[in-house]
Amino acid sequence: MRTVIGVMGAGRPLDGAAFSRAYRLGQLVAERGWVLLTGGSGCGVMDAASKGAHEAGGLVIGVLKGDDDAEASAHLDIAVRTGMGDARNVINVLTADVVIALPGGSGTLSEVALGLKANRTVVVLGWDPGAAMRASGPGRLLDASTPEEAVELAAARPNVSGQLLSDEGDA
Repeated sequence: MRTVIGVMGAGRPLDGAAFSRAYRLGQLVAERGWVLLTGGSGCGVMDAASKGAHEAGGLVIGVLKGDDDAEASAHLDIAVRTGMGDARNVINVLTADVVIALPGGSGTLSEVALGLKANRTVVVLGWDPGAAMRASGPGRLLDASTPEEAVELAAARPNVSGQLLSDEGDA
């Protein structure tokens, strides 16, 4: 099976630096042969990462809040229409082998917490989710300052099955 990297973060419009960081992260995920999974929105981190992965030839999955494609990124290959609203965050986290979280709000914090609770490796890129998150859950919370470092940390960690992630996209 292919490795799935969940990229989470702000669903609001991004400034140039934040867009570039999320876009680059999507590119790097695709270049590793991994599948990119986001919340699927056509805005913010989800859209920027999806665009980067799509343009790099990667497979992009978006787990949508709604039951139609109205708010979906144009860069998705597969849209999972849940009709679950923010409850779809559980699907995002449980589907991902590793979660990489960029700055965001309460939705992103919930994904970090759910990832830790589900024993996933969670890499936070460019922000600190707070002391409470660091002390919670059996998962691992790691810090990265660049997209390249986030991907290297993800690659060095075992997936849900205990295997290290490979560059070929096989887990």
